[in-house]
Amino acid sequence: MAEIAIETRDLNLWYGTFQALFDVNIQVKKGMITSLIGPSGCGKSTLLRTVNRVNERLGYVRTTGSVDVLGQDAFGEDVELARLRKEVGMVFQRPNPLPLSIRDNVLFSHRIHRGNVKASKSDEDVLLEDALRQVLLWDDVKDRLNQNATSLSLEEQQKLCIARLLPVKPSVLLMDEPTSALDPKATAALEELIWSFRGSYTILIVTHNMAQARRASEDCAFMLLGKMMEVAPTADLFLSPQLSETADYIEGRYG
Repeated sequence: MAEIAIETRDLNLWYGTFQALFDVNIQVKKGMITSLIGPSGCGKSTLLRTVNRVNERLGYVRTTGSVDVLGQDAFGEDVELARLRKEVGMVFQRPNPLPLSIRDNVLFSHRIHRGNVKASKSDEDVLLEDALRQVLLWDDVKDRLNQNATSLSLEEQQKLCIARLLPVKPSVLLMDEPTSALDPKATAALEELIWSFRGSYTILIVTHNMAQARRASEDCAFMLLGKMMEVAPTADLFLSPQLSETADYIEGRYG
């Protein structure tokens, strides 16, 4: 049986008085790619951002239930948020490179987490090249590492944002519609990259694109109105959904 990297149990979440999640239960298998699908506003991104507690930055969010990440209660009193977010990296809808050089972008999180302990240039060079190779950018940017990252194409920027997470060696990558700002060619390239991470990282990806969910995930979870409706291997969910609501959504009858 596959090891579980993320598990929520009876997870509820409120934004002020508005309840966005209702008793959500899901197990995300270690080293696999799991997609979250469902209509806009159904709670997909809210669930994603609960895993590394990004929602709490809003200040008016309340949760009940539990979220276990890599065997630990993510909401436990002894949990260090910095360490949790080191283990659980986040990629957003639009690329968000810092207005710094390509080199400084990739090494930014690594330097933050090291605090006052400074790494040698040679050590940083190794981390830099490794991260950029993993996202298939090294050959394209190795001769312009001091160039501002905002000058890159959108595809390159999104790959760079993924590369920025890798030097701190996360175990989990959360991706919130990471291809929504990209054209079809760039989307295909990023999907191929995400698929190449299978086995090395646990990936939970929100997507509005059902074709993408079929192509680029191994398990798929369908959400509706803040509730987890159905979780299954991706092929099974699309070919033989157990619930009529799931069938209606994937066949385009609503959403």
